[in-house]
Amino acid sequence: MADAAPEPEVEEKPKKPIGLIIGVAVGIVVLIAGTVVGTLLLAKQTGFFAPPPNPDAMLEGEAGADGHGEKAADGGHGAAADGHGDKKADGGHGAPADAHGDKKGDGKDAGGPPKLNKKSPDSPRFEYTYFQLEREFLVNLSGSKKVMSVQIALMTRYDERVIENVKKHEFALRSAIMDAMRLTTEADLARPDFRRDLAKKVADVMNTLLEKYEDFGGVEEINFTSFIVQ
Repeated sequence: MADAAPEPEVEEKPKKPIGLIIGVAVGIVVLIAGTVVGTLLLAKQTGFFAPPPNPDAMLEGEAGADGHGEKAADGGHGAAADGHGDKKADGGHGAPADAHGDKKGDGKDAGGPPKLNKKSPDSPRFEYTYFQLEREFLVNLSGSKKVMSVQIALMTRYDERVIENVKKHEFALRSAIMDAMRLTTEADLARPDFRRDLAKKVADVMNTLLEKYEDFGGVEEINFTSFIVQ
């Protein structure tokens, strides 16, 4: 009996180690995760995920800074010290405006000469200067045969330029003052405040004319050194 032929040997394929496969898979996952994390960090630093600016908020911020958000350097309440907060140097009260809006007590007006201070160690009071026009003013009352004769002296706290301007334009000033005085009636003479009102009117006339020719008035008060009606 013949011997049985031996069975052919089947070559077994080598098996890949499982540990190597797992290591490669873990490495790929770690690489992907690192890439994602690095991308997110870079995007955060560059502001990629920051919300877009609101145009309305930007407009409001610019308007607040340029239009209505500026605060004065004196505490955020506006420039009150320049407009309504000036104080008289000798009294501590708000400085009243003269006939043409110039503030008294601030020492200097825009476009005009400075006021003169008394050289006193006690208080910085202003120096008052008086000047009387030499010739009297003689006019007829309106609608009456009576005449009014007055002599006028002005007061100023500014320097000599005011008086020099008055002298320079005396003829024009006399004409304007007499035109204003001619409007006086006999009924006006009976009013208790007539002389005070007339003095204010004369000051207004003088300042208006001086501002026209010299860009500055400076006549602060008018005093009548003589006042006759007959």
